[in-house]
Amino acid sequence: MNDIITFNESDLISFVSIVGSAIFFILNWSITSSEKVKEFFYRDRPDDAGKINYILFTKYTGLAILGVIPGIVFYVLLPQYSLSDYGLSFSKGTNLMAFYWISALGLIIIVMNWFAARREKTFSMYPQIRVKEWDFKLIVIYSIAWCAYLFGYELLFRGFLFFPLMNSIGVWPAISVNIAIYSISHIPKGLDETVGAILLGFVLCIATLLTGTIWVAFVVHVLLALSNSLFALLFHPEMKIVKVRAGK
Repeated sequence: MNDIITFNESDLISFVSIVGSAIFFILNWSITSSEKVKEFFYRDRPDDAGKINYILFTKYTGLAILGVIPGIVFYVLLPQYSLSDYGLSFSKGTNLMAFYWISALGLIIIVMNWFAARREKTFSMYPQIRVKEWDFKLIVIYSIAWCAYLFGYELLFRGFLFFPLMNSIGVWPAISVNIAIYSISHIPKGLDETVGAILLGFVLCIATLLTGTIWVAFVVHVLLALSNSLFALLFHPEMKIVKVRAGK
């Protein structure tokens, strides 16, 4: 019986990678989707400031809980892995391949979002800051926050959840686990994004595997999020871009 529950190194890596990633995602989701947290930001600032600060809070909380804190925990529990082992380094041998991946996927995503941004369903969700007037400063702040969040997000999914698992259980089992958890994480956003996450998760895992870095997945995800939000802002019937927002 003791042999059954004894962890070898490969078991420990798999356990920490899967369970740890799931715990941190659940923790981030439970905090950022909490109505009490949202009420905290809206209670004293019912105007646009409350809406803006709440979304910025969710993005930078995601960076901390999905990226920074797991990085510390994984460093302690799996000291044999460095940050470069999680795909944070650049490989001279695959830089050109990474450029091709980003260019091809980025073009497809931007074209698709250009047309999808006109849908009523898109307007109901994006951009996530629900204010009527946007100036250049707000667009920049929102974009930077998205980049921060997606860095933590991709470090978790294509870094901590992928590279250690690939080394311990193999490439295709690691891809399967990654796609499963990644798609499930999109359930709160509806069926369309959940199903789409299966295909996107597979493509990003392959790109990460072939290039040895999370940067392709990060840049592609940034292009996806920002083009989706900014195109929706451009076409949104109730939002507009102004030089300076009213009340500033």
